[in-house]
Amino acid sequence: MKFLLAAAATAALLAGCAQDPGFFGTAGVRDASAAEVVQCAYVTNIRMAPAAYGPLAGQGVKYARNRMMADARDAGANAIVFDPVTPGADVYELNAAAYRC
Repeated sequence: MKFLLAAAATAALLAGCAQDPGFFGTAGVRDASAAEVVQCAYVTNIRMAPAAYGPLAGQGVKYARNRMMADARDAGANAIVFDPVTPGADVYELNAAAYRC
């Protein structure tokens, strides 16, 4: 009986995670360069700190970028320009500007 309850709870948690855009990305928002959004309307700035560091830093940055793209979509944007990150450096915060093109 305890096994069934634990299995049901685990399935419910995983189902909730499956809906998180941080894991699978966001449709309708593209990663753009500053030159590509010159003629677009500015929507908002977005910033987020990755939730994972050390050996999982890459996955933490990817998750944060996907969440920021979802936030941009929710704000009415369809393009996002991320501030550059120095390769190999620890990332403690990501910054981006969202635009509607």
